[in-house]
Amino acid sequence: MSAPLLETTGLRKSFDGVHALADFSCDLREREILGLIGPNGAGKTTLFNVLTGFVRPDGGRVVHRGRDITGVPPHRMARCGIARTFQDVRLIRRLSVVDNVLLAFQGQPGERLPSVFVQPRGWRRAEAANREKALAMLDSCGLLAHAEEPAEALSYGQQKLLSLACCLASGADLLLLDEPVAGVAPALIEELLPRIRRLPDEGRAVILIEHNIDAVMQVCDRVIFMDAGAKVSDGLPDEVRRDPRVIEAYLD
Repeated sequence: MSAPLLETTGLRKSFDGVHALADFSCDLREREILGLIGPNGAGKTTLFNVLTGFVRPDGGRVVHRGRDITGVPPHRMARCGIARTFQDVRLIRRLSVVDNVLLAFQGQPGERLPSVFVQPRGWRRAEAANREKALAMLDSCGLLAHAEEPAEALSYGQQKLLSLACCLASGADLLLLDEPVAGVAPALIEELLPRIRRLPDEGRAVILIEHNIDAVMQVCDRVIFMDAGAKVSDGLPDEVRRDPRVIEAYLD
């Protein structure tokens, strides 16, 4: 069996004596969609913050493709192949939808000043190619018609779709989606969930936090239930949903 895409071992994190993560360990396989569920304060977002370098753990390790990335700062995570969304949508609201996506591409020639003057045709070709890719990503997320509109003109649900498109543009093979359907209109949820479900077919793995249990059941291959910073249950979605500890703590 091949090595996991992501391994977390014995992660611990406390804030003012409260355990946000308590010896948390899990693996993620290639092209797997893993759901994290649990009550508020269970440690789900703290786990995301540790995985993406926003919070340094008190103990434990995070390994991605065999490389220890524990504590790697957020601005380097995209180069490691990891991208995330946030509960509060973070976009450059006055930029156009397509420009938000374009900013997410890595290693653009136009970002290097010598390329602008020494190889102007090269960076223009690269920019045109990236624009085509960005438009294709917007099309796959149902946002192509809004490409030239400012991001702030989109509905909340459409902004969440745009955040997903930006993650895709980063080229990451692991996407961390923090409550992707929270606050989204039902009609848009029906567009967003199939888009997430297709990500493994594109060579990507996903970890998502979500309180919408029906959404979790639809898209996730495996589910972990967390409480008080610890892993309580880990298994197939239906197995976790039927776990008496889960029913007692959260789902009933």
